[in-house]
Formats: sequence, structure tokens, C-alpha cells
Amino acid sequence: MDHFAGLGYDTWCVDLEGYGRSDKQRDINADVAAGADDLEAATTYILQARGIDRVHVYGISSGALRAALFAERHPQRVARLALDAMVWTGEASPTLAERRTRLAEYSSRNRRPIDRAFVHSIFTRDHPGTADPAVVDAFADAILALDDSVPTGTYVDMCANLPLVDPARITAPTLVLRGEHDGIASFADVLEFFHRLPNADKHFAVLPGIAHASFQQKNYALVYHVLASFLAQPAPIYRG
Repeated sequence: MDHFAGLGYDTWCVDLEGYGRSDKQRDINADVAAGADDLEAATTYILQARGIDRVHVYGISSGALRAALFAERHPQRVARLALDAMVWTGEASPTLAERRTRLAEYSSRNRRPIDRAFVHSIFTRDHPGTADPAVVDAFADAILALDDSVPTGTYVDMCANLPLVDPARITAPTLVLRGEHDGIASFADVLEFFHRLPNADKHFAVLPGIAHASFQQKNYALVYHVLASFLAQPAPIYRG
């Protein structure tokens, strides 16, 4: 956020319901659809507070699904959309194949416990070494200071309910970011999603040496560069 604020962007981060500093009182599992609802509420406030019509939207992993669903529901609010560590159908995903072995457990409750080992597993499950251990520790410190559990909704959605979005209905200019070693989705899955996006102003970026959590990887500067370039790209003046 500091990096993009330094580039001149008015930068916001949304703690969705059930996470971080947001409310955790409702008896829900905070699934992807609920996250898209939260983005509707957040952007209503941001647009009114800043007197603007549209925002750039970036989401990663389950956040990419929420961002994509929000963009599908509210195309008039999205100037440019960036989807990082995206999964569409989940076909041939090694991460989701492993996660499905615990689907019954995730479906039986609204929250699941997390600890330091869980946070570290995010960075070791696909390709160990892509992130500096000191960065992972700092990331874990920040998460665990606010939460000892997180909602199960996105795990259930990714294991049992994909696809959740229709790329043909996402009309905003879109960037799809894919880490070289990310196991959340196969290349074929995200490429087919990209192929079906109707707006010709679209980009697919493969990030070398990166696994799943791109902003915390050793090669994070690549992500910053690709995302900043996409957000700063001028709109076409001719469409044909």
C-alpha cells in the first residue's frame, strides 16, 4: 500500500467480514459472495467520500474471486481489475485436491483455527524458498495479532462450488497474474478464464520465481512493476 501510495494512488485495503479488524459476530462462514457484498459496501463509501465514479480493484487468491465477482456484479464501478493467484474451475489444482480431503470438516463449521505453522505453510506448500523466512515471520506476526481463526467459506467455495464467476460477464480491463510455482490453479484453468474475458484490453502475466502469496515473495518487485504498469496504462482511443 505504501508503494502504490507513493506512486500517487489513493490506496485502500478492505478487511472483509470475519477477518482482521472487521466484524466477526454474525453466524456466517463469510464465503466469496459475502466478500463481494463487502466490496459493494466499501466502494459505496469510497466513491462517495472521494467524489469519483470508479476504482481500480486488486485481489489475490480468494480475494481475486471476491474481486472478480464484484466486478461481474458492478461493472460500472471498476476502472481496471487485477486478479492475482486466481482460480476459476479448480480443475487440476494440487492445492485444492489436498484441501478437498478436509471438505467435510470445513463444511461443518463457520471458522477454522490458524497458527504460525499454517501461515508458513502458505509459503512452503508449492515451492519452498520463494519467500524470505523473516518476511513470512513478520507476515505471521501481523495476522496472528488479529486472528486465531478465519472463516471457512472460501475453502468450501473453492473445494465444492467452483466456478463462482463468469469471465464473459467481466467487462473491465483485466490483468491476470500467475505465479510460476502457484498450485492454487493449473495454467490451463487460468488461461481459459483469460481467453473468455470479452474486453480486448486484457493482460496475462506469469511471474517467475513466485508461488502463491506474491507480495510477500522475494520477487515482489516484479509484481509491483507489472501491476503499476497495468494501472497506469492509457485507455485506447480507437477500438475499431
